[in-house]
Amino acid sequence: MSEKRRKIFMVDDVNYVLLSQKNLLKDDYEVYPIQNEESLFELLEKVTPELILLDIQMPDSNGFEVITNLKKDPRYADIPVIFLSGNKTDRDSIVKGMSLGAVDFITKPITKNKLIESIESQLDPVKWEANKPVILAVDDNPSILHAINDLLHDDYSVYTLTHPQAIKDILNKLTPDLFILDCQMPVLHGFELVPIIRGYPEHEDTPIVFLTAEGSVDHVSVATTLGARDFIVKPIDEKVLRDRVALHLADYITRRRVRSIQSKEKY
Repeated sequence: MSEKRRKIFMVDDVNYVLLSQKNLLKDDYEVYPIQNEESLFELLEKVTPELILLDIQMPDSNGFEVITNLKKDPRYADIPVIFLSGNKTDRDSIVKGMSLGAVDFITKPITKNKLIESIESQLDPVKWEANKPVILAVDDNPSILHAINDLLHDDYSVYTLTHPQAIKDILNKLTPDLFILDCQMPVLHGFELVPIIRGYPEHEDTPIVFLTAEGSVDHVSVATTLGARDFIVKPIDEKVLRDRVALHLADYITRRRVRSIQSKEKY
């Protein structure tokens, strides 16, 4: 008997877009193409999807209105929603979408790999974690988190957190291979998160990279004293972020493998 495939709803008012994206995913998921909000809620009465892909720009009701109505209904509030955008998503759209409960944004050109990476990171984080190095980025600015995800998701499994006080909940579910922390955040700033992270035995030497709008000597000194591996000043330089993350992860994974081999040799 074949494995039961997970159900994905895809909402877009343009029929050829639905067909094109369904073709990208039909081998991996049971895809339901839907052209408007009314049809979406009619189908939800009959079928419960594991995830919804939702276009932002639609003539009758835009994606923001649709997700608002979804989150109002307790039957559908916990279904992950990923926004699809035909244009380069601006900061205001990202902030608004994340605040309304979206888990990710995907902008065109939309490829099969990009879609599946975003879907699987929500549906099966444990399996996805095993396939790629895991990065946890913590920043109270959703647009910064979206930018980090866009820059790194091709090579890593990127998880984002806008509320630093929830760090323990995340660390009880995931074991990141690298942390990217904003320095200035409400409730808990980045420097206060370090002792919490280091309190987990598996994270005694996990690389921590700080992001900040203030690159003062004092900031760098504090970060270094806490054991940070790097310190990147905003606005984020794409090449610098990718290169630094790759460098620190390569070093960390190598050291981890050496420890594993040494441990096995003892027995």
